[in-house]
Order: sequence, then structure tokens, then C-alpha cells
Amino acid sequence: MLRITFLGTGGSTPTPNRNPSAIAVNREGELMLFDCGEGTQRQMMRAKTGMTINSIFITHFHADHVLGIPGLLQTMALQGRKEPLEIYGPRHVDKFLYHLLSLGYAGRSFEVKAIELRPGAVVKKAGYRIRAIKTEHNVVSIGYVLEEDMRPGRFNRERAVELGIKPGPLFSKLQSGHSISVNGKEIRPEQVLGPPRPGRKIVYTGDTRPCDSVIEASKNADLLIHDGTLSEETKEYAIDYMHSTALEAAEVAKKASVRELILTHISARYSDLSGASKLEEEARSVFENTKVAKELMVIEIPYRDKIS
Repeated sequence: MLRITFLGTGGSTPTPNRNPSAIAVNREGELMLFDCGEGTQRQMMRAKTGMTINSIFITHFHADHVLGIPGLLQTMALQGRKEPLEIYGPRHVDKFLYHLLSLGYAGRSFEVKAIELRPGAVVKKAGYRIRAIKTEHNVVSIGYVLEEDMRPGRFNRERAVELGIKPGPLFSKLQSGHSISVNGKEIRPEQVLGPPRPGRKIVYTGDTRPCDSVIEASKNADLLIHDGTLSEETKEYAIDYMHSTALEAAEVAKKASVRELILTHISARYSDLSGASKLEEEARSVFENTKVAKELMVIEIPYRDKIS
């Protein structure tokens, strides 16, 4: 399972239709947050994601991306959390966390660790990794790539039987990449497995202008979640405030050959249904498989059988 819940999809300020930035990613039961804008914990309650968060990944320190952290820490403390919590972010994440903790938001029931990431840094997890990437905003910022390890190829049951292997534990051993011995003969995994298959890959940019580093990092991603704050008619504001238009995000998606693009961080001027439709139409003129994120929208990323 790789499930993404859009807890906050608005830009800068909350509106009746959109909360500030926050995305929950549940990978095989491991829950993590990417950004945590004001009101995120309430959105988590509404979405029923649970609050057993392992990690929070911050793209930058503008208020609409971090103001939900104090309340979330406080709630975790009140719930008696004991497990450590890791908060990753760009330069100054340690200072940010120091000031939060000095105000007593997390109490003393659990440890909160600040971990600074620079572009190119990799956080290795069981079966996947998260890589920080360079973005272009008007403060220090990073984006993130979540990419799973390669998977073994499909198991050829008929071929295995032909080689004299009985169904059972030996099948599993071959599938996990280990050679076995049958009647004194070694059988290697590649004899019964097809070509390796890719894991899944998602990219979250946070706030950014379109840039080559995001295009490169997003190559063949299953999903690109990109800043789509404004439309082309207000492009000068996007340039001034270092955001992207919907059309510019679509151009990034096309150049990177991603499978799907979801626009988020939507300006309050496009917060209603007609405004979102305008941004979606604009982006689809360049990249057809585009959606504008909706509050509490949930998507699941399927596996692919072949490397693109």
C-alpha cells in the first residue's frame, strides 16, 4: 500500500475550501507527513489517518507549511506518545525545533529529533528511501522524492515445477532472491524469476518555481505533486513570489515523463470549484493526466510491472 491523503491543498492562507499545505503518506502502515500547515491535526482526524506518525518532512519554514506542528506535538504529548519523532527539513530545522520545544509543546513524554537535509541527502528506510532535492523558492527550501527499492521479477511457477521444486517454502526462498538445492542441483533465483520490477516513486516539490533539478528528480515518477499556485494570467505574481503556474507545472511533468501530476498549494483566488477547473484545464492543455488536489482526497499508487 502506498496511500496519499491531501490534508491541506491551499496556498499561504486557509480558506473555507482549503487548508494550508500538508500531505500524509502511508506506506505499508508507516505514516509520514510532508509539511504540516495550520490545522493539520484536525484534518487528520477528519481523514481518519491516525496520528502514529513516524516522521515529518518540511520543505521550508513559511508559516503555512509549519504552523500545524506545535498543535500536533501537543496532542501527541497529551495522548501519551512515547516513541521518538523525527522532523526533517532544510537548514535551520534544528533552530526551528529548539524554539518549539522551549515553549513546551511536546512536553517530556517523547523525544523529537531535528535532522537537517541538504539537496542530495538520502534518508534510507526499510524497502525505500527519501531523497531531498533542490527547489527554487524565496527562502531556503527543498523538495522530496520517495522511491521504493526494485522488486524481484514475477515468479514462474510452471518453470519451478519443471525444475523439480515442490510448492511451499522453497518457492518463497527463490522469490526472496536466495538459491536453493534440489536433488543435489543448485537452482538460482534468475532461473525462475522474470526481469526485476520497479518500485513506486512519488515527488513532492513544496513551493517552487519550475526548475531543472525537479525535472531531473521526477524522471518517470508515478506521481508528481507540484506547486500549482496560480494561472498564466497571474504569472508575474508567480515569478515575483517564486511559485509556479499550473501550466508551468504541467511542462515540468511532461519533460519528466511522469505518469500523473497533481497540483497543490492553490491560491485563494482559485479556491472554489470554478477556479480549480480553470487551473486544471490550463495544465491539461500541456499534460493531460493532471488533477487539482481536493481537500481530503485520497489516492493509492499501484505498482508497475516494467521500468519506463
